[in-house]
Amino acid sequence: MTRPETSSVRSGEELPLTILRDVLRGRIEGDLDTLEVAQFPGGFSNLTYLLRMGGREYVLRRAPLGPVARGAHDMAREYHLLEKIHPVLPVAPEPLLLVEDPGLLGSPFYLMERRRGVVVRTTIPPEYRDLPDAPRQMSEAVADTLAALHAVDIDAAGLRAIGKPEGFNARQVGGWAGRWRRARELLKDSGDLPPPAELRDELVIAWLEEQTPPESAHTLVHNDLKLDNLMLDPTDPAHVVALLDWEMTTVGDPLVDLGLTLTYWTMPEQPGRGVNEVGASFPGFLNREQFIARYASQSGRHVTGDSVRWYEVLGHFKLAVIVIQIFARYRAGQTSDPRFAPLAGQAEWLIREAWRRISAEATGDAGEVRPADE
Repeated sequence: MTRPETSSVRSGEELPLTILRDVLRGRIEGDLDTLEVAQFPGGFSNLTYLLRMGGREYVLRRAPLGPVARGAHDMAREYHLLEKIHPVLPVAPEPLLLVEDPGLLGSPFYLMERRRGVVVRTTIPPEYRDLPDAPRQMSEAVADTLAALHAVDIDAAGLRAIGKPEGFNARQVGGWAGRWRRARELLKDSGDLPPPAELRDELVIAWLEEQTPPESAHTLVHNDLKLDNLMLDPTDPAHVVALLDWEMTTVGDPLVDLGLTLTYWTMPEQPGRGVNEVGASFPGFLNREQFIARYASQSGRHVTGDSVRWYEVLGHFKLAVIVIQIFARYRAGQTSDPRFAPLAGQAEWLIREAWRRISAEATGDAGEVRPADE
């Protein structure tokens, strides 16, 4: 979907400008008396704003409104991660200022540099419509960025300590299963989800537990690398200007990243949005097998469609958990954002798709997603 890069701030998500001016004065460059704030409308999690002051622009990130899970939306952690990652991976924006006092804006927040480019969501944007090779170039940009992220030397960059890479895959299953069950419990009387016996969510969890592989390697893991978290050059869809949204970054198995990226890449529609006209289903984009092959080539890792299947099922399950947690906050009245209303249906679709992939593996039916013209 093509839409302006920024919009007016959504009702209820305004920033207290007087307080913000006082906090920033003397700490950043720019004329704070001319401060203007707009909002980046994408994303369902942290709130992201554009600050304009004189000739300067900054991006402000803060946690979402309402109660959040313990350890989630940690702005200080995200800021310090970017401090270490930006010097070794230039597509990561440079963080500039951290304010940890939650009493000022309602949560800790940080400022980072503003970068300019095109964010591609669910359709080809106008900038690329006259570039027939743009779908292939965007596809390769996603795979190549994933490979570059996983090539970062986590020891030389001082990043190994941000997570616990040993046993990462097993902890992923246990942690996400716990979050799913807690969200389901909150919604148990709402009728928003089918019962477990019908939805087969517990069967998906059991399969993931039984089939958990050892880590294929230990690398930096972004945990949400998808096309609309990349910012691309307006004149060159092969050139990545920035990789955004680092809040879940850790160290672990790089194929967990690949599995979630493929989850987005093969979805016919994205959570809370319409039909997805970018990715494996549409002409010109790399299909699933081509995407895997590109990543394998760029990363030097031996990866096949069969070897990444468990990671794709985990990717579908993780995304289901994320959207059902957001929906549970919406159902509880902790947020009124209308974009969250359809997310229970998205979570249900993701669980059913995870089970379809498990069943396809058992029957030998790969069920691959191919471009529409094949």
